[in-house]
Amino acid sequence: MTSSRIALVTGANQGLGRALVEGLAARLNPADVVLLTGRNAGRVAEAAQEVASAPGTRARVEGRVLDVSDTEAVGALATELHDRHGGVDMVISNAIAPLLPDRSQAAQADEFITVSNTATHAVLRSFGAVLRPGGRLIVVASTLGTLGHLDPRLHPLFDGATLDGVEQTVESWRRSVLDGTAQQEGWPRWLNVPSKVAQVAAVRAVAATRRDHDLATGTLVASVCPGMIDTRASRPWFSDYSHAQTPAQAAGPVLDLILTDHVDSSAYGELIRFGKILPWHDGTPPTEQDRLLVP
Repeated sequence: MTSSRIALVTGANQGLGRALVEGLAARLNPADVVLLTGRNAGRVAEAAQEVASAPGTRARVEGRVLDVSDTEAVGALATELHDRHGGVDMVISNAIAPLLPDRSQAAQADEFITVSNTATHAVLRSFGAVLRPGGRLIVVASTLGTLGHLDPRLHPLFDGATLDGVEQTVESWRRSVLDGTAQQEGWPRWLNVPSKVAQVAAVRAVAATRRDHDLATGTLVASVCPGMIDTRASRPWFSDYSHAQTPAQAAGPVLDLILTDHVDSSAYGELIRFGKILPWHDGTPPTEQDRLLVP
């Protein structure tokens, strides 16, 4: 057991994940440990070494290979950190799979949904169980994660759902995408929309089961939208990048939320963007991206 704080970031080799690791390593204490995780051993080792040796790094940075699509591996790492450190203090679920407009959405569905949603559920379950009092369990999502971005017919599937219910809906949606019936059921063509709504719904489901205890111990469970980030993966999807941020800029408000000593009860379980709550029922179905999609 140790009194050091343990932080873990998934999908941390590059982009926002890498920036979050860098920010945590600069703002935590020398006795604290930041785990930079990803599924490619070489990239993980290289990124961890670069962050560890960077000017301004204070905390200890360690690279750990973690394929978040392997739910057993996620559970095993959570158990290991519980046995070794008594749990974890900060977990940021940030892993994503690439999604391109010039490939069929159905052809990309399995990997994208597994990494974005199945993995998120595993992180919430496994690391929620070992989160120490006063900890932070954060899922990086998007403004697309509010319910209004979906057809109203689909709202009851997510509104007030349990985590098991969200998982069942995600798997039903996955099957409908693969068998070609998704649009008939009201699902948008762009996979990113249902995926993000499901991520936020999963966070809300977990938060609902532990709210009173967490607020009493200063623990925060929430989803965050980091805003538009200028990356190779996001550029194909948007026509206006005048307000896009660098990964380091986008990481700042997320780190501020995680590292604040005060937990705002009104923000608990919610989707937060730049320190403000995005109402769960807001949003309208996006149309720009649908025009980019190939059949």
